[in-house]
Amino acid sequence: MSERARLAYAAGGARGSWTAASVAQIFDPARLTQARHLAGRTKREVAAAIGVTPAAVGQYEAGTRPRPDLIEPLAGYLGVPIQFLAAGRPHAKLDASAAHFRHLRSTRSYQRAKAVALVEQLWELTHALEQRVRLPQVDVPTGTEAELPADAARALRRHWNLGTGPIPHLVRTLETRGVVVALAPLADGDVATVDAFSTSHLPRPTMVVTRDRADDVYWHRFTVAHELGHIVMHGDAIPGDTAQERAADAFAAEFLTPRASILPALPARLNFTALADLQQVWGVSINSLLYRCRELGLYSDSTAARGYRRLDRLRAEGAFPAQSISGFEGERPALLARAFDVAAGHGLTLAALGVQLAWPLHRVRELLGMTDRRPELRLV
Repeated sequence: MSERARLAYAAGGARGSWTAASVAQIFDPARLTQARHLAGRTKREVAAAIGVTPAAVGQYEAGTRPRPDLIEPLAGYLGVPIQFLAAGRPHAKLDASAAHFRHLRSTRSYQRAKAVALVEQLWELTHALEQRVRLPQVDVPTGTEAELPADAARALRRHWNLGTGPIPHLVRTLETRGVVVALAPLADGDVATVDAFSTSHLPRPTMVVTRDRADDVYWHRFTVAHELGHIVMHGDAIPGDTAQERAADAFAAEFLTPRASILPALPARLNFTALADLQQVWGVSINSLLYRCRELGLYSDSTAARGYRRLDRLRAEGAFPAQSISGFEGERPALLARAFDVAAGHGLTLAALGVQLAWPLHRVRELLGMTDRRPELRLV
C-alpha cells in the first residue's frame, strides 16, 4: 500500500463523501478480486451484470482502472460499499496454497477462493482491533514437521501446561494463546464441502470452522484440534497431502485424549454407556472413542465396525443426540467480540469500525460473531 493511496483514502474518509470518480482515481484491483471471491462470482457473471466483457473484468483485476460510471454497478453487484474498491487500507493478501482445507479434494476452486478472502477479512478486522486493544500474544510453537503427530501433541500440551487430563474449553484455550478462531458465515453449499480451514501464514494463526460443525460440540472440538495440528506441524508444507490430513487427525486424537490417560479408562468390550460417559468427560465423540479403541489395540477392525453400525442404529432411534456449541461457552469463539467490547468502552462503534474497514455493518457483525437481535417482521 503506497503512502499516496493511504493519504488519498484517509482524505476520502474524512470528507465522508465517497464518489465513483474519487474511488476510480485510487481503484485497487486486489479489492475487486477480493469482493468477487467473497460474493462467489465469476468474471463472466460480473461482466454480464455491469455490461462489459469478461476480458474487461480480467483487465480491471490486473490493474486497469474501470470507468467511474462502472464503480457503483460493480460495488452494488458484489454487495460492498463503493469505497471498498479503493486502495489505501491494510490488506493481507493470502494465496489459497497457504491454507489447509479439511476436504481439499472436494472443495471447488471458487469455494477455496471465497474462504481465503474470508480469512483476509478476518486479518483486517483483527488488525483494526489491535490498533486499539492489546490481544493475547501468539504462543503457538510451529515447525515440528519432523515429529510424530502424537509427539507434537504431547509437546504442545507440555508447552501450554495443560497436563494430561481433559481440556474443558478448547477454543478458549487457543484464543488465550493468540489464535484467531471464527465460525464461517458461508452459504450452505459452501459449508457442505469447505468444512474447516486454517493458515499460519498471517501474523496470527487463524482457523475457520463452518457452522455445521458447531451443531455438534464434539465434532467441532475435534475439527478445531485437527486444524491446530496443521498450524503446529504443517506451517511450511504445501496443503493437500492426504498424509497431512491423517497426521492432523492423529495429532487431534492425542491432543484431546492422551494415550497414557485415556487407555486405562476405555472399555475393553463394546459398552456404549461407558463410552457415553467418557464422551462427556473428555469432550470427544463416541465415534472418536471407538476409533481410539481400535487404534490403541483394544478392538479389532471387525469389532470397531460392528460398534459403528450399532451406534448408527442407536442414533437413528434418538440416542446420543448432537449438542450445539451454543451451550458450551468455552467452545464459542469470543476473542474478536470481546476485543470489540473493550474498544467500544473507549469510544469505538460498529458504524465507525465499518467505515474504517469499508464493510457493510452486517459483515462486521458476522465476523465479530454477533447475532442480529432485531425482531423479524413476518407478513402472514
